[in-house]
Amino acid sequence: MIPRYSPKDVAELFSDVHRFDTMLEVELLAAEGLAQKGVVPTADVAALRARRPVVDADFVAAVDERELTTNHDIAAFVDVVQSRIGMPEGAWIHYGMTSSDVVDTALCYTLTQAMDIVIREATALRDALTRRAVESIDWPITGRTHGVHAEPTTFGAKFSLFALQVQRDIERATHARVAIAVGKLSGAVGTYSNIDPEVEEFVCRALGLTPVPATQVIARDRHAELLYVCAALGTSMEQFALEVRHLARTEVGEAQEPFAPGQKGSSAMPHKRNPILSERLCGLARVLRGYLQSGLEDVALWHERDISHSSVERVVLPDALQLTVYMLRQATGLADGLVLMRERALENLTEGSLGLVFSQSVLLALVESGMARDRAYRIVQAAALISIEQKRNFRDVVEADEAVQLDETTFTRAFDIERMVTHRRRFLDALTWQS
Repeated sequence: MIPRYSPKDVAELFSDVHRFDTMLEVELLAAEGLAQKGVVPTADVAALRARRPVVDADFVAAVDERELTTNHDIAAFVDVVQSRIGMPEGAWIHYGMTSSDVVDTALCYTLTQAMDIVIREATALRDALTRRAVESIDWPITGRTHGVHAEPTTFGAKFSLFALQVQRDIERATHARVAIAVGKLSGAVGTYSNIDPEVEEFVCRALGLTPVPATQVIARDRHAELLYVCAALGTSMEQFALEVRHLARTEVGEAQEPFAPGQKGSSAMPHKRNPILSERLCGLARVLRGYLQSGLEDVALWHERDISHSSVERVVLPDALQLTVYMLRQATGLADGLVLMRERALENLTEGSLGLVFSQSVLLALVESGMARDRAYRIVQAAALISIEQKRNFRDVVEADEAVQLDETTFTRAFDIERMVTHRRRFLDALTWQS
């Protein structure tokens, strides 16, 4: 991932230093597990721990240098570890294991760490959307279906629905974290031919992972599920950002992105306050969905394993998780700082819509008065057309129609915004995580 979209805390998880350090811990834990089974002498295990090499830039460079000879990164890693620990104790490193035992277990451990950050940041976004929902639940705004004025809703109802969607993403992320928090040390084809299952249990328990049956590799549907979570979160953020973009259009003007002192909206036109953050989120969501496609194609591997997934995962897993966290933090800032233009929203709802948003209310009032629905529909539809063509208030047009025989009380009720959003607090009731 390019530095622009790389949060430091997540990027460090996928650095070579962290990767090799985690793999080294798996190797040492395996030796300790073997010692409990009486395979490795206790004194040798103590020496391995005491002489544990520091994994730093110099260590990484040594592995890279060794790989020029081995043409195998894990073999190069093992060689460097053994040389730095020294013999004869170093010979116990990687005993009975295949590369994927170490790589997959270390990767899953790292992915659980990354998912903890994802869940934390997704929760922060959900809570920001929830705060805005509570704040603006009573602020009316024009509802739109197909991009066309519909009936009134409220800002808070919109925020509530976005918060509920992110909550579902959090639930999916929590499940994906459990699915990826696994490990295996079962050997070349997963049959424990050279290592006891109790060693696998020991290592996984120490890392907070669950041992699972596997071939040579852990099944990749788990990784694909994680990438789906990233893509789903990206799409949820896109849904929110797309709404901001629509509401920020000059013709609508019901919301604006936060605009910092000194910020420039356009290099050419000083008046501009473009929704650049929302557009960025919409664009990056497409990238996350692309990573999911790659993850799904990694699931089917030849027989007990091939490595067609390996090169893909070195790119898509770190990139997807870094990008997801970056987007979540940006989206939370957007939710917190979004400027809601209450007066403009009310103006669009009343004068701007010519009152047409109340057409169904008039239709239902006519039906309640005893008129056949189709006739009532045609009358209201014709009145709406006149209102649009002549730019007249819809209520005035309807009241002037001799076919419409409704009293003042009925008319007032039909055009009452408060009546139409009277159940708005049901949206808040759905936000069950609120204290």
